[in-house]
Amino acid sequence: MILTLKTRAEIFAGDVLGGINSAIIALPQALAFGVATGFGAGAGLWGAIILCFVAGILGTKTPMISGITGPVAIVTASIMHSMGQDINSVILIIAMAGILQIILSMTQLLNIVKYVPYPVISGFMNGVGVIIIILQINPILGHPTLSSTIESIQKLFVNLQSVNFDALFLGILTLLIVFLMPKRVNKFVPSTVIALIICTFVSIKFGLDVEKINTISVEFPKFILPHANFIELVNNLQYAVILAIVLSAESLLTGLVCDSLTKSKNNPKHLIAAQGIGNICCAMSGCVPGSAATMRTVAALKAGATTKMASVVSPVVLLLLLFKFSGFVAEIPLAVLAGILIKIGYDIIDVKLLKVLKYASKDDLYVLWTVFFLTVFYNLIVAVGAGIVLAALLYAKKTADSAKLVQKTVVDSDIFELEKSLEHDYHHKIRVVHIEGQFFFGSATHLIAQFDELLGTKYLILNYDVNDLLDISAIFAFEDIVMRLKSQHIKILLVIHDKKLYDQLEKHSIIKEIGEHHIFYSEIEAIDFAKNSLKKIIKRHK
Repeated sequence: MILTLKTRAEIFAGDVLGGINSAIIALPQALAFGVATGFGAGAGLWGAIILCFVAGILGTKTPMISGITGPVAIVTASIMHSMGQDINSVILIIAMAGILQIILSMTQLLNIVKYVPYPVISGFMNGVGVIIIILQINPILGHPTLSSTIESIQKLFVNLQSVNFDALFLGILTLLIVFLMPKRVNKFVPSTVIALIICTFVSIKFGLDVEKINTISVEFPKFILPHANFIELVNNLQYAVILAIVLSAESLLTGLVCDSLTKSKNNPKHLIAAQGIGNICCAMSGCVPGSAATMRTVAALKAGATTKMASVVSPVVLLLLLFKFSGFVAEIPLAVLAGILIKIGYDIIDVKLLKVLKYASKDDLYVLWTVFFLTVFYNLIVAVGAGIVLAALLYAKKTADSAKLVQKTVVDSDIFELEKSLEHDYHHKIRVVHIEGQFFFGSATHLIAQFDELLGTKYLILNYDVNDLLDISAIFAFEDIVMRLKSQHIKILLVIHDKKLYDQLEKHSIIKEIGEHHIFYSEIEAIDFAKNSLKKIIKRHK
């Protein structure tokens, strides 16, 4: 009994410590991302509190700390820019995204995420990291944050002529602290928190002339019900889909990391449904949406958190910090938050891949750089979609190129003697052709071209070595091959190894075109049939 009580006490202590650790990490990130999205620092912090609490209560058994993350912040900022800073429209989109997450959790589409190629993920994450860094350069110089990377780069050259050196000093000081803080110190207190406290104190102490958060509400957000008509819902659906995909993908990635660390198996449908409900609550309170956050979840787990209690402790701690230190939070300079975001952007960049980039294949590099540049300079979701399509096409090309025909002439002594005596019938020979590799839409045209080299054969034994069913393009290609060979008076003997494939070919009347008696399940049987048939033909000519 004593052992049980001690174990429960240890679990509770681990969850509390994990919740505190994740809250300390979440505080500067929530404030900074809130400002970056255009909602404001308060909306970022309240969003982290509400989402983490709701998703923590309704979510998985293992601790999953939620809040706004880098990719979510960039997508939200992009939507805010597209909507012309119309908060009501953005809140409507957030609510729709939450509803889509709930719908998504009821389907099997969540399994698709694990098939997204790594170069697509890496290109996207590197792009997001670079976007965050570019967008924070102007605030460090003492100028407003812009929502577009191209606009930020264009304004940079103008803003360099009117630098606020107080803001620049605080920004550089922040960067020095977050990048040079010893790991042994950072293990106990995050460098971002230390930078936030030191730089804000310096700003207050010396009365530096810099832009600050100024106001942050300690009151619970008011209930908001976004109004919209049918046309607005349809027009905003594309943005809601984009946001829902990013919110869900980030959460699923965190879930995979959590499973790896805890050696457990979370239900992804349960996870996404809880996140969707939490984001609807964020929308109804006018706060920034979010997802399960990998960095904060890992911090909680490493501190000893083992249950969903840590997901409840973390927002409670954030709430206490908000009420207790709201005056100090209002004094935080925006240049300091910009410095913290630059560190976050750097951490998002996939440094591991960059180190081995020179060893990557050309196809992987094509995909990675396509996604990267589209993410940074055009559109995040277009970038991911283009990356997936490009990766699929390159894979299809590689698979199609590997598909080939392997042919050999069947030599029989009797046939050889007969052919020798009938020189004008020298073209009567038997060939066996193996289709190796996948026969699908990508390889069909490639293989048809190879069949042109086989014309003139009397009996062609076509051996389909793969058991996979054919897609519709391959079916039509197969029909084309059969018609071409029949027009050349070549007898086709088809060898297949799977009854399902036979049924498929029968449904499409290909079996009928070839002839039921020309279908075999053994190559030897097909060869014997061809030999006997050819002997009969040659004897008749003799």
